[in-house]
Amino acid sequence: MLLPADNEKITRVGPRTPCGELFRRYWLPAALSEELPDADGAPVRVRLLGENLVAFRDGNGIVGLVDDACPHRCAPMFFGRNEECGLRCVYHGWKFDRHGACTDMPSEPADSLFKTKVRITAYPTWEGGGVVWTYMGPPALQPPPPDYEWIRTPASHRFVSKTYENCNWLQGLEGGIDTAHSSYAHRNDITNTSLPRRDGHPRLEVEKNAYGYRYASVRTLDGDETYTRIYHYVMPAQQMRGAVTSRAGGRAKAPKLAGHLWIPRDDETTYVYNTLWSYDPAYPLSEEIIWNHERECGRGKEHLLPGYKLKADKENDYFIDREVQRTRTYTGIPGINTQDYALQEGMGPICDRSREHLGTSDAAIIAARQLLFEAIDAVARGERPRGVDPAAYREVRPYDDYLRAGRDWRTAFAPELVAKW
Repeated sequence: MLLPADNEKITRVGPRTPCGELFRRYWLPAALSEELPDADGAPVRVRLLGENLVAFRDGNGIVGLVDDACPHRCAPMFFGRNEECGLRCVYHGWKFDRHGACTDMPSEPADSLFKTKVRITAYPTWEGGGVVWTYMGPPALQPPPPDYEWIRTPASHRFVSKTYENCNWLQGLEGGIDTAHSSYAHRNDITNTSLPRRDGHPRLEVEKNAYGYRYASVRTLDGDETYTRIYHYVMPAQQMRGAVTSRAGGRAKAPKLAGHLWIPRDDETTYVYNTLWSYDPAYPLSEEIIWNHERECGRGKEHLLPGYKLKADKENDYFIDREVQRTRTYTGIPGINTQDYALQEGMGPICDRSREHLGTSDAAIIAARQLLFEAIDAVARGERPRGVDPAAYREVRPYDDYLRAGRDWRTAFAPELVAKW
């Protein structure tokens, strides 16, 4: 459990909060590239770390990210004209480039120097992996752009989606790094006893490192075999994992790796960026693979409302079917993603962690909290937290597979735990 003051410290992300200052030391997803398809196209609202912003792709095709309020009279920049490498406020015509400089002030005398003294808050951006990234911290501490393997993966072998979650970011992250819950919440066939369903109390091995930690979830299967899954927690809010499938005539590795980034809009809402990438150049992600994956998760286009919100929500009880729960699945809720949201959003906007009782299967959650508190304190001392330097994580890759009991996964899986892209 956490003391209420510690829970506040690790969950609140607005300006000048301890955890908010931590997040501002990293490059963070601000939008999907597909949200800004055209140069001089329509601006997009962005809410990130409690700040209201506007993104626009300028005439050079580069994304700008600025305060949503014009510094003149605080009119909304969302309604601005995106024209000739700048966003022009429609209230009085003041125009700002993506760096925040005022380039035109037509409501003032032509010889006025006032425009040289006015700026709009602007954050640097970088595009990679189908995502628009931004850095919101001190300019002098800006790290190199992110370099995760899935970013380097060709577009033909990569897919990124986005969903809105109506709760604090940490509830999502802790669900993602909690391997034990997959034996229960995601048991979509109660007669199925394969893989994690056969062993509901995995043994966890957590190894902290320069980017966060990697950990192994080891489940005992029949005979002398285990199912071992290697996750990565990349600070501050990313999880990576592998996937094993079975087929007639034997077992086969699914041609995909996956993960999530839980990016706080504010203290009580989150955008989850869902990553999927192929582990092998010979296996591009076909439309069928992507469609089946998103449908199974319950976040396909048919499951979404505007704003990347799920149709299944608290108001309709996430479409739970009690008869299906009684006879077919563990939760009665369709969609792996939806099952997670029902439980995480059901904890409330910010979970009261002083009421918890953690067990041995929560080792990864405990370790993540330790790292977050450590990193918050490091930032307060003026130091760089773990995971800021891309060199710390660029070669990592998740993996999972069957393993003979007694074999060390570090040795057996060593070649597979290195990025190939």
